[in-house]
Amino acid sequence: MKTVRDILAVKGREVWTIELEATVFEAMKRMAEKEVGALLVADGPKLVGLISERDYARKVILQGRASPTTRVREIMTSHVVRTHLDQPIEECMAVMTDKRVRHLPVIEEGKLVGIISIGDLVKSIIDDQKFIIEQLERYITS
Repeated sequence: MKTVRDILAVKGREVWTIELEATVFEAMKRMAEKEVGALLVADGPKLVGLISERDYARKVILQGRASPTTRVREIMTSHVVRTHLDQPIEECMAVMTDKRVRHLPVIEEGKLVGIISIGDLVKSIIDDQKFIIEQLERYITS
């Protein structure tokens, strides 16, 4: 059974953050530069939230706010659902579905060691299915 550790071994453990007092414009710019859909929000070394493209659309655009003057702390999601390295990906998928989140920071021994997205989980599951199909095709044709 694949775990979060397996996904991070392929994906890598790089995590992009933004400071609590940064503007939403700065956060969106960083997301675009890093080609990610969310950033973890830090208050110094402490993880205090997550800001996503969804937060931007719902809490800035739809509410008529301006991204250059709105602070990350004003729109971020402060209750961040987390995971750990040994959690099976099926459990992560269930947690994401149940909690309606698309990103899970990975915490190990109190430290942030990575982040996984729903896209990472789907990719892993599809890769596994492709492998099984290839093995079955080889078995049938040999």
